[in-house]
Amino acid sequence: MDDKLKIEISETNRGKEQIIINKKYKYNFSTLKKDNTKVYRCTEYRTSNKCKSFIILNNNKEVLKYESSHNHLEKEFSTSISITKHKIKNEIRKSLIPLDMRPKRIYDEVSQELGFICPEYNSIKSQLSRSRNKQLFPDIKTFEEIPDESEYYKTTRNENFMIFKNSNLVIFQSPFQAKLFSKYDKDIFADGTFYIAPTISYQVFITRTYVTELNGFYTTSFSVLKDKKQSTYEILFEEIKKISLEINKNALYYKEVEDNNILYIYYKAISNLPFINPEYIFNIYNKIKSTCEACDRFQFLKFLEYFKNTYLNNYDIKSWNYYKSIEHITNNASESFNNYLNNLFAKKPSFYKLIYTLQKEESLSYNDYERRIGGIWNKKKRILGRTEEIDGLIRHYEKLESELIKNGYNKNDISDESMTYTILRNSRCDNLRKDLDTIVDK
Repeated sequence: MDDKLKIEISETNRGKEQIIINKKYKYNFSTLKKDNTKVYRCTEYRTSNKCKSFIILNNNKEVLKYESSHNHLEKEFSTSISITKHKIKNEIRKSLIPLDMRPKRIYDEVSQELGFICPEYNSIKSQLSRSRNKQLFPDIKTFEEIPDESEYYKTTRNENFMIFKNSNLVIFQSPFQAKLFSKYDKDIFADGTFYIAPTISYQVFITRTYVTELNGFYTTSFSVLKDKKQSTYEILFEEIKKISLEINKNALYYKEVEDNNILYIYYKAISNLPFINPEYIFNIYNKIKSTCEACDRFQFLKFLEYFKNTYLNNYDIKSWNYYKSIEHITNNASESFNNYLNNLFAKKPSFYKLIYTLQKEESLSYNDYERRIGGIWNKKKRILGRTEEIDGLIRHYEKLESELIKNGYNKNDISDESMTYTILRNSRCDNLRKDLDTIVDK
């Protein structure tokens, strides 16, 4: 027997076993003999060449007989394609989660072994993609087919990731994300994206928070919505609040807000007044007030009275309203992350591919937070933009206002334009004084 005989195992396009000899000839399985030995014939046996070459192997792939004569040219390039595809497919089959596999990376390794005679990656790319897709769960065709349990519903730390599912909504939030949602609940930003929503759904809804001490944004939940009904969004927020630690609200109207979803929406509307067109503020306020009066929501009415006296009567709305003044940092935070997610997909992903990607993003976020909070990684360098400078200015103003009240000034004194201007002139944000002059002049 030829000592230089090199045997490699491969497979046909249909997944049948194939033998490759010396990277030059391919042999397909032909017959299983009574003694369990296997006969393989040259792939040119069934062509016009009628090649007579064959090889017989035992169960240990040891050569028992080899007829090496061929009546055709060597097929080095064809064998290299078969070897390359087989090795990559084998790695895909061994992977517990095929989405982890990067065929191009395996190809780069295999191509080094094959040397000069190696197929281009693009020539076998589609076949490798089909092979990987066969290992995946069947794609979900309707929202109702989304399973109640799946290995994708666990984080990389083996914690529960999927926290709620009904016929219109699936919510994903890890214990780590729930902790951030509760701890930094004053800066929760929410936004939806349609681009990465699977075709069976309407939208992917994302909540994020700003961690002050790390100067960074972190995602606190992902939700896949089937529709845009208000009831779906209400259930979404209620379920996130249930899983997370209790979000603090002002004790004056806490009970009423908890008991009435409409009041909760109105409470959030009041919180967003600094960011809407000031022309609508009084209409919104009057609408909320009339609804509360009709429902006898006395505690919430007390809050509305406080809000009116403090912010609508005593202060010029322009002094606290951001509309057309700055692009608020919350919008930037949500939109930039949505753009990042959009760039991860060339087209709308399948449900499982989306969840797998979100699972990986949760893991990256968790590691980033733990390393920075533990001092292993440095905190993100703070670069002040116009938004943050104005935010710092407002905080400085609040501090000065508090000091003036302690020194005997009342609200009327502080709200006077000249006093306001004096306070703002003491700000450390010198490069914004021109903007401030314009605001005060108005």
